[in-house]
Amino acid sequence: MSELALPRSAKRPIAGNTATGFLKLLALIFMCCDHVGATLLPKVIELRIFGRIAFPLYCWCLVVGFHYSKSIPKYLFRLLLVGVISQPIYALAMHHEWLDLNIFFELMFALLGLWCMRTKVWGFSVIGPAIMLVLGECCCGKFSYGWKGILLVYCLYAVQDRRRGIAAVMIAFCLFWGSTSSALTKVFGFTFTSITANAPWKSILSPWLKLQPMAILSLPLMLVRLPESCQLPEWLADVLTSVKLYRIRFMRFLRCPEWLVHSLWPIPVDRCRHPRSFHLPKWLGYSFYPLHLAIILIIQLFMGTVKL
Repeated sequence: MSELALPRSAKRPIAGNTATGFLKLLALIFMCCDHVGATLLPKVIELRIFGRIAFPLYCWCLVVGFHYSKSIPKYLFRLLLVGVISQPIYALAMHHEWLDLNIFFELMFALLGLWCMRTKVWGFSVIGPAIMLVLGECCCGKFSYGWKGILLVYCLYAVQDRRRGIAAVMIAFCLFWGSTSSALTKVFGFTFTSITANAPWKSILSPWLKLQPMAILSLPLMLVRLPESCQLPEWLADVLTSVKLYRIRFMRFLRCPEWLVHSLWPIPVDRCRHPRSFHLPKWLGYSFYPLHLAIILIIQLFMGTVKL
């Protein structure tokens, strides 16, 4: 019997952060920093460092989404659709060839590989992911992450139920990934020559003082798991309550409408919501990629660095 999906009860639990809405929002911000640094501000290396955080977050969100998704075909279709729409804008804005596919195609190949792993067809659970690795390298390997990015998704999927495993995969993969990347000598005005002068420190820190290993900064975001809500300290709750009461009295003194009086206090005085309760709208998560590339392209057109 061959099935394309295991029963929900047979799925392994997720050990890391499952607040994918919040993680995707951070990934969008860091991805925008990376693209701005690569095109508009190439001398600001800090933007590229922050940009390294985006792809591991996308990979982890893909693993979590694969775990909870009710329809993998619909998930694949959304990735394919955004990839196709974004491709011409991506090629122009990032100065790539037309056939150098964007990151959404790579995520689609990775998701197809995970889907193949879940099948019970003899041999296909191994052959299918291997084919996706080859396709990822052929289609996305020149300027994107290629087979290494797809392999990272596979590794995170393999250790999704163990926090130590997630940490070990990210540490090992960042060191392997960054072995050939450019070295970092100065960040935020701080030079690393002083701390790498001694031989023991140099042998320990040198593998990390490169651009790609900075992806390890995404690890705390992938591992942290907080309660759904956290109680505020009593003194802070009292202060917020007093501020709210005085504000209501002042606005009523000014004869403001009641709906306005009670609508300008978004912070609850008894608890703070955990980011797990934040849900990023799908249309925003998927449309932001082509939109921010279009904005970067328009800026480059005004600067004269790109010609249509």
